[in-house]
Amino acid sequence: MAVLLLAGCTAGSKSFYVLTADGPAPSGGGTGIGVGPVTLAEYIDRPNLVIANSPNQIAVAEDHRWAGDLSASVARITAANLGRRLHTGNVRSYPWSNDKEISYQVTLDIRQLHGGEDGHAVIEAGWRAYALPDRKLKASRTFVDREALVSDGYPALVAAQSRLLSRLAADIAAGLK
Repeated sequence: MAVLLLAGCTAGSKSFYVLTADGPAPSGGGTGIGVGPVTLAEYIDRPNLVIANSPNQIAVAEDHRWAGDLSASVARITAANLGRRLHTGNVRSYPWSNDKEISYQVTLDIRQLHGGEDGHAVIEAGWRAYALPDRKLKASRTFVDREALVSDGYPALVAAQSRLLSRLAADIAAGLK
């Protein structure tokens, strides 16, 4: 009976995933960088992971979900990756309490962030960096990239998406220098 109870508890269980940074941002001060707000394309602005079956069709992974809000996760991971690349521990994700410690604000428009039937993860993100306090546009680009999955499955997809966000941060850091 215990085996049946355990089997019933695992049937239909959900798996939860988190994006990861290259590592923590350095501790201490440095140039203040705020990341956000982050907007997501409506098809990925959901708790579920998404796979593109074709250019015009997606599949939603009902039992494979983000562990938290995807836009907040993208902001947090991008802030940590930017901190590492720009050697600053003074990074924040939106919303922050005030702009006094922030020298640059980076906004993100994530247009694509999904897996594909071809075994790749893809990203398309527009980003803008503003110098504060006057919000003067410093740099603006569209970043497009893809990353091969090292193995099958959703953990490999999320790892590939994390690597894509790392490369996005490298592009932003280059634009801020």
